[in-house]
Amino acid sequence: MNMEVDTVTRKPRILLAASGSVAAIKFSNLCHCFSEWAEVKAVASKASLNFVDKPSLPQDVTLYTDEDEWSSWNKIGDPVLHIELRRWADVMIIAPLSANTLAKVAGGLCDNLLTCIVRAWDYSKPLFVAPAMNTLMWNNPFTERHLVLLDELGITLIPPIKKKLACGDYGNGAMAEPSLIYSTVRLFWESQARKQSDGTS
Repeated sequence: MNMEVDTVTRKPRILLAASGSVAAIKFSNLCHCFSEWAEVKAVASKASLNFVDKPSLPQDVTLYTDEDEWSSWNKIGDPVLHIELRRWADVMIIAPLSANTLAKVAGGLCDNLLTCIVRAWDYSKPLFVAPAMNTLMWNNPFTERHLVLLDELGITLIPPIKKKLACGDYGNGAMAEPSLIYSTVRLFWESQARKQSDGTS
């Protein structure tokens, strides 16, 4: 994976994205985990806004929504937000990744800001996903097919965990804890940076 960025003189640029799962209540926590280590920008789908606690987001993290996508665009040549965010980011993490957004990404659909960024993503840069859904949705045959397609794109899965879910069921499908998502991405980033500095990547 190509990570030829200046990691010495600036922090990593992390784009965090939330889709419409109840686990988005943890999105603020996730942003706080990353903001102490990296520059962070955030994207929230319309459905995720039912759960994202916007007032508790870090003050230095800008949250972008679907309404921002074209609000500043007036003419050809003006910046397009999903392209600008893709260019800015060194790494993208979708957490939570809902069953619906998983299906959209696997099918190449791009009907909101989040999925437009993914469709325009440069896959020489890391993209992580942390799914969150009901156990039966996780075990649905479509989920396996969709995950295979994401793997073929080079997207890294941070698997869900077993616990009592928001719906009351117990089973696999809960989003990995924000601290685990953070440590997974940071360890990956630092290992790649060492390889780059050693000239072995």
